[in-house]
Amino acid sequence: MKMQARFFYREKNNKPLIFFGCYAILLIKIIIGGVCMKEYKVGIIGATGMVGQRLITLLSDHPWFKISVLAASANSAGKLYKDSVSGRWVMKAPMPESVGNMTVYDALSDIDKIKENADFVFCAVNMKKDEIKALEELYAKNELPVISNNSANRLVGDVPMIIPEVNPEHLSVIEHQRKRLGTKKGFIAVKSNCSIQSYVPALTPLLKYGIEEVIVSTYQAISGAGKTFERWPEMVDNIIPYIGGEEEKSEIEPLKVWGEVENGEIVSSKEPKISAQCIRVPVTDGHFATVSVKFKNKPTEDEIIKAWRSYSGEPQKLKLPHAPEQFIHYFEENDRPQIRSERDLEGGMAVSVGRLREDNVLDYKFVSLSHNTLRGAAGGGVLLAELLAAKGYFD
Repeated sequence: MKMQARFFYREKNNKPLIFFGCYAILLIKIIIGGVCMKEYKVGIIGATGMVGQRLITLLSDHPWFKISVLAASANSAGKLYKDSVSGRWVMKAPMPESVGNMTVYDALSDIDKIKENADFVFCAVNMKKDEIKALEELYAKNELPVISNNSANRLVGDVPMIIPEVNPEHLSVIEHQRKRLGTKKGFIAVKSNCSIQSYVPALTPLLKYGIEEVIVSTYQAISGAGKTFERWPEMVDNIIPYIGGEEEKSEIEPLKVWGEVENGEIVSSKEPKISAQCIRVPVTDGHFATVSVKFKNKPTEDEIIKAWRSYSGEPQKLKLPHAPEQFIHYFEENDRPQIRSERDLEGGMAVSVGRLREDNVLDYKFVSLSHNTLRGAAGGGVLLAELLAAKGYFD
C-alpha cells in the first residue's frame, strides 16, 4: 500500500498531501488491469515451522496483507519470534526485522487476542489430525476465516480445497459451511496436497478429452517433510520409496478438485482412475512427477501442448499479486524441465511440463514439476487468500 500511495502526491499550502485508500489504488489497478483491495491484518498459526517461515517471507512486503499476529505452540508462546526460531530459521531470505521483534501467541489459549488483531489467519501446524480439525473449526467459529495448509479438513464436503487456477467455483460452498458452523464471517478453505500440484494443473486442460486412467509417480523434496539436509542427514545420497499417506492423497484429492458442487457440498469426480507412487528424493525443494494418461478421445500432441500453453484461470484474469503470468510452461528440450532451473519459475508459482510423447501402454506420457513450498504450500495458500479477498470473502 505504501508504494502505491507514493504516486498520489500534490502540494497544498506548501505541505505534501498524500492520497491513501482505495480510490488511489483503484486508479493504479485500472491502469494495470487488476482489482482494488484494502489492507487486511493477517495472523500466521504455526509461524515457527517451515511453511510458517515461508509465509512470513511471502507476506512481509505484500500489497494487501500485513502480518499482525504470530502464533505457535505453548513452547514458543511469550517469546520474541526471533528467539523462538533461533537456530531454526531455514529460509534463504533474512528474517524481516519487524517480524523478529513480534511476540508469539499461544495458538490454543490466546485465540481471543488473536481474533482482536487479525482479519483472517493462515494455519500450518504440526498436530494430530483430529486436533487440527478442531483447532481450525475453533478459529472459524470465532469468526476468523482460516486458510489452511493442513490436510485435516480437505475431504470435508463443504470445505473448498482449492487450486486457484483450477476450481475457484468451489468457493461457493463457503455459504453452506458457514450455516453448518453457525458463523457469519468465519470459514475454512484449504489448499490441496503439495505433490498433486505438480501434475493436476497439467491434467486439467486435458479433461475435455475424457481422461480415463492416470499412472503417476511423484519424486518429492525433503522440504515437503519440513526438513533440510542438516536436520535429515539420512537423506543425503538416498531415496526412500515411501511417504506416509501421500499415495492415498494423490489418488483421492484430484477427484475432489475436479468435482462438482451439489446442494452446498463438493461431490468428487468418479473419473479418472489414478494409481500413484510417492517417493522421497534427496532434493531440497521441488516436487517432480512422471505421468502416463489414457483418454476416451485421444488428442494429438499439438492439441495437448496448445491446451497447456493457452490455459489460465481466475488468478490471471484478476492479476492477483502472486499469480504467475503463464501458469503452465511447456519445454520442448528432452532434458527439461529440471528441478534446479525451473522450480523458481515465476516466483515458484508456475508449473513446468515437458517430454510429452506417446506411451506404449496408455496414450501419452510426460513429466511435470512445481515448487512444493511455494506453489504447493505457502505460496498456494497466499494465492488462495488473494482470490478470497478479491471475491469479498473476508469482508
